[in-house]
Amino acid sequence: MRFYPKRLSAIFLWLVALTMTIGLSNAVADDVVHVLSGVVKSVDKGTKTVVVKTADGTEHTIKYTDSTVVKGSKDVAKGTEKGSVDTYMAAKTGAKVTVDYTEKGGEKTAVGVKDAGKATAKAVSQ
Repeated sequence: MRFYPKRLSAIFLWLVALTMTIGLSNAVADDVVHVLSGVVKSVDKGTKTVVVKTADGTEHTIKYTDSTVVKGSKDVAKGTEKGSVDTYMAAKTGAKVTVDYTEKGGEKTAVGVKDAGKATAKAVSQ
């Protein structure tokens, strides 16, 4: 009956390894969301990218998708359709925004955009 504790130990170690593998894969699957604030310099509807210039002068190119959430603007209706994200983003040149984004392989993709308005952007950029 000595083999029973060894077998039990092997099963226990296998379960620990499996649990750690599942935990690591879940940790890798979670996207880290970064935040930046700045003024929208340009929007390219063709490539679905927006260039945001931060207070330190750095320009960040960020992709947006049809599932990017836009909020905080008085001129955006509450049920804005996903297909209108292009139209909304095109009107944001010069606006102060805060962008929540994820980054994979050096490519930034917007998860959400919060508009602070053009009046705020003028005050910040001067």
